Amino acid sequence: MAVLGMCFVMVTVAIDQTVVGTALPTIVAELQGFDLYAWVATSYLLTSVITVPIFGRLGDYYGRKPFVIAAIILFTLASVLCGAADSMPGLVLARALQGIGGGMLVGTAFACIPDLFPEPRVRLKWQVIVSSAFGIANAIGPSLGGALTENYGWRSVFYVNLPVGLIGALFVWRHLPFMRQMTQAKIRLDWPGALLIAAALGSLQLLVELLPTHGFSLGMMGLAAGSAASFAGLILWEKHCSYPLLPLDMFRNRSLAALFALALLVGVILYSLLFYSPLLLQGGFGFSPQQAGLLITPMVVFTTVGSILNGRIVTRIPRPNVMLYAGFIVMGIACLGIVTMHRGTPHSWIVAYMLAGGLGLGFIMPNLTVFAQHTADRTHLGIATAMLQSLRMVGGMLGTALVGTIVTHDYLGRVTDALAASNASEWLPQLHNPQILVDLDMQSRLLAQIAQHHDYGAALIESARQALVGAIHAGQLITLVIAALALWVVSRVPTVHLTKKSKAETDPPPPSE
Repeated sequence: MAVLGMCFVMVTVAIDQTVVGTALPTIVAELQGFDLYAWVATSYLLTSVITVPIFGRLGDYYGRKPFVIAAIILFTLASVLCGAADSMPGLVLARALQGIGGGMLVGTAFACIPDLFPEPRVRLKWQVIVSSAFGIANAIGPSLGGALTENYGWRSVFYVNLPVGLIGALFVWRHLPFMRQMTQAKIRLDWPGALLIAAALGSLQLLVELLPTHGFSLGMMGLAAGSAASFAGLILWEKHCSYPLLPLDMFRNRSLAALFALALLVGVILYSLLFYSPLLLQGGFGFSPQQAGLLITPMVVFTTVGSILNGRIVTRIPRPNVMLYAGFIVMGIACLGIVTMHRGTPHSWIVAYMLAGGLGLGFIMPNLTVFAQHTADRTHLGIATAMLQSLRMVGGMLGTALVGTIVTHDYLGRVTDALAASNASEWLPQLHNPQILVDLDMQSRLLAQIAQHHDYGAALIESARQALVGAIHAGQLITLVIAALALWVVSRVPTVHLTKKSKAETDPPPPSE
């Protein structure tokens, strides 16, 4: 019943990250703040990335139940503030507050599973349920966001979180036991460590978000230097801290270190596919948003299917690590398929590539969590679980920045050469940004403008599409390299045995009053 309550709210968190994207154009049209368009998503991601590891560790110290309840309340109240926002700055601030609640929940709720179900086989079944709930939420999020916005207005996208949050809080309050993994009489809170984590991850997130727009300016170099200095300061401080928020001895554990590296790598692949597959289908191949959405949906759906299949297989084989090999091999096949995809590729093949990507994720992500929780010391369960979530997001940030930089520069070079070959370089300012290949209104205005002087407008658009396809293929080669690197890292993971432990090992600590 406790897990059911957390699933209610975690599904809400997962849906919230997808429905807002669908409602955002309508929100911007009403609140008039296009310059803050990206910050509606960025402010949420920024605060959640920072809070996941902090509250993951605090849950180890003080027990997870208070933080889970506080996270649900904060997330729900912030959702109401988002729905009541009357300006874009107000919405951005409310989304930042919502991100703190979401980060608290992700950092603590996932670690409740091994507290409640210490036996690995049982724990895996519940992890599959939670992963399936997330997969379903991500699949229905865009459609739900569109339906709510169209029928009840964009504010309903946020207000719908209120009843779900209240139900989840009630279930957790009544059924989740209060357990502490660390029972020392006195624990000092590592505030310097928390501030250094916030500075390091916050400046890294800002750098990734702003770099494509501002380039390597003095401000961006300052952000990069600040992030590097914060990470260095964090390592030095945590080495000598009596109660470190980020225990560095976890990274001396060979299994945990390898699993953390895999979380970072799978984040690079996952976010690169999610961000650039729609751009390839819409901008490069000229598909409608609806067509692109239908073709990409199998990736989300089969992440859930892969999690369920993995749960049925991984506890029945002598070497569970094999599932990580299988996951990254299937992911590599999906990445190779996307790199070789062209406009004439049959839709069935595109669906197969997306299906393979989802299946690979389903084989990888639940196992990273279960293996890490199985390997980590019980006093490190929360921070180990939170580190997996944080590193996946950090990998996503780094991956989208790296692939985005390659795509942007490669596209600009290709489209410049194509226009020069057609003696049409005067149209470069209109075509230097691939956004015009997705925005049909901008495209129609450009074609009408070209038609006043020439009749090769359609040919120029087609050249730009070919340039974008080549650029995305070049960028996605990174994911192939990352998948190959991940297979090598998997070989560094010592064999995990999901066998039943003795009663003394599996009994959870007694509930604390």
